[in-house]
Amino acid sequence: MTLTMNKGFKYYIEDEKIREYMKVPIERKFQWLEEMLQFNELVMDEKTK
Repeated sequence: MTLTMNKGFKYYIEDEKIREYMKVPIERKFQWLEEMLQFNELVMDEKTK
């Protein structure tokens, strides 16, 4: 018997969007990441973290 797990999600990004993101400086990407981490710390409870 084979079990299939249907968890998560799928999405597609246009090639042009990927090329645009590649042009963003690494410092800005890290800044976005840090902002998201700070946001998550504020809104998530300990169990979810």
